[in-house]
Amino acid sequence: MSIDMANGFKTLWESTGIMNFILPADSLITNPVEQFLHMYGMPIMVLICLFLLWLGIKKQFEPLLLVPIAFGGLIANFPCDHSFQAFVYKVGIDPAIGIFPLIIFMGVGAMTDFGPLIANPKTALLGGAAQFGIFGALLLALCLGFTPAEAGAIGIIGGADGPTSIFVTSRLAEHLLPAIAVAAYSYMALVPVIQPPIMKLLTTEEERKIQMTQLREVSKREKIVFPLLVLLLCAILLPDACPLVGMLTFGNLCKECGVVDRLSDTMQNALINIITIFLGLAVGSKLSADHFLTLETLKILVLGILAFSLATAGGVLMAKLMNLCSKTKINPLIGAAGVSAVPMAARVANKVGLEANPQNFLLMHAMGPNVAGVIGSAVAAGVLLALCH
Repeated sequence: MSIDMANGFKTLWESTGIMNFILPADSLITNPVEQFLHMYGMPIMVLICLFLLWLGIKKQFEPLLLVPIAFGGLIANFPCDHSFQAFVYKVGIDPAIGIFPLIIFMGVGAMTDFGPLIANPKTALLGGAAQFGIFGALLLALCLGFTPAEAGAIGIIGGADGPTSIFVTSRLAEHLLPAIAVAAYSYMALVPVIQPPIMKLLTTEEERKIQMTQLREVSKREKIVFPLLVLLLCAILLPDACPLVGMLTFGNLCKECGVVDRLSDTMQNALINIITIFLGLAVGSKLSADHFLTLETLKILVLGILAFSLATAGGVLMAKLMNLCSKTKINPLIGAAGVSAVPMAARVANKVGLEANPQNFLLMHAMGPNVAGVIGSAVAAGVLLALCH
């Protein structure tokens, strides 16, 4: 009996989290750094996930997604049953199904007002120019030895759009999803920190003081026709982008048509909130040590911030170029809003403009390139899927 009890206690001890939290050394691993990460990967990742939780809760950096991602990462690094997260991941992100990013895009469409873009269509050029960050990072990733599919997944970070990043990465390089998701949402949260120095570096004091005329009023008919026109052009020119653009325009049409308010309200609130919870937990499920603690992760984090910086610079420089060719001047600061971090990037452009000129209200003007950036990142995703898949 005593022997059986001893064996039972031994089995119980070996099944505890304490026993399995630190792995034994692997004789097949010769690199000391890799051996260290193998043995202590789980406690390291727990600390990283706690740091992400701190950023989300204390600093309020994209808390709606950073908190569930970080908590999902905590669970993923505990030696316990992960079947629930695995199921959520398969339904929501796995390329065979992958409905979560599409549903979120539908909700984003229902929350987005395309009026500023319709009122000033040339600001679409700013949203397009900001996508330079995507393709600039793609080229840099290729130079660092990543495959074309991996480079395409890394480049999409420059679009500053979390759902788009997840959608593209799950189809091009699923093994890079943890690093790319964390990079995308972290840099989106850091928009107020990353963008202002770049904006000020590339503009003069006089340029930042430029005041823009009030936008014209956009009719309801224009707002209804616009999403239909965007979808039609996408279907004709770039079918690979239709899943994202289709959901975006459907959500926007429900908002603007005025006859399905219940559907629009559900998309904007209950539905997008539910999917955001599960999306965060699903992404977090891939934050295990063996997926995240790699040299590729460090490279992706560096390339991600370069992509975001190039996107910001591309929008600002395009605005300066447009001013050389037009009598009606636009404030180059709104070009930085061409990244699709809606509406944070537009608010940052407005804040920097007010610092230069207290009478300079750029928010609505910046929303034009901001929502153009949402469409632009979806179109860029379609290009990447067509080129790199």
